[in-house]
Amino acid sequence: MYSITSREDLASGIYLFKVEAEDIAKKAKPGQFIILRMDDKGERIPLTIADWDEKTVTIVFMEVGKTTQKLATLSAGDSIADFVGPLGQPTEIESFGRVIVVGGGVGIAPIFPLARELKRKRNTVISIIGSRNKDLLFWEDKMRSVSDEIIVTTDDGSYGRKALVTQPLKEILEREKIQRVFAVGPVIMMKFCAATTKPFDVKTMVSLNPIMVDGTGMCGCCRVEVGGETKFACVDGPDFDAYLVDFDLLMMRQRAYLDEEKKALEMWEKSCPKS
Repeated sequence: MYSITSREDLASGIYLFKVEAEDIAKKAKPGQFIILRMDDKGERIPLTIADWDEKTVTIVFMEVGKTTQKLATLSAGDSIADFVGPLGQPTEIESFGRVIVVGGGVGIAPIFPLARELKRKRNTVISIIGSRNKDLLFWEDKMRSVSDEIIVTTDDGSYGRKALVTQPLKEILEREKIQRVFAVGPVIMMKFCAATTKPFDVKTMVSLNPIMVDGTGMCGCCRVEVGGETKFACVDGPDFDAYLVDFDLLMMRQRAYLDEEKKALEMWEKSCPKS
């Protein structure tokens, strides 16, 4: 069992757990993820590692289905049955020069360790973080601490700039030479980030965590087409060259289990209604 040492409610429906997992913490790198299972009957879910220290691993998740809603009922002192990692290929980080990191929604969490490591490699880091509204935004101060410049957007204008993250991304690319762009967030956001950077011919990396299920390559649910070849997001990625990803096929595959997920959530809510 893996003990939750602390819990923080970051934003509306978004939670942070620090989990005691010393062996994972010793090996964790930006871009990698863990697989957790709440109990012996629980679903396996992948979550990107948001931070770590000598003994604990930090995960950030949003309530979207049965397992994440159930996970949100836990508190510090509770335990998780399985917590496996680090999994996936680490993000390739070098001294590129001027870089942009884009985080949308819960994707803000995994770009924090990425931006931190990019700074350590002496890159100039420009961060763009965005959410649908102010209530869903988190970690602005943490991102500011590892960024040379930060731009905050909300879709509805309730905080920061009223814009999608692609708007300031395009403006930066128009004003200066950028050597690398990293985008993490909803698939549709990453698709349009790639469409935004492509005219400027800036290598853009995206993290395909949203389609993962099993996390070990055994279930095959995270098959993606990259450069005309079939890849598995969990073992070959999760990072891929955005210009090579077939995003339309990816979004179609992402919807494959929506009905089952909805039924599972409805059954759980009926058996454990919220007060």
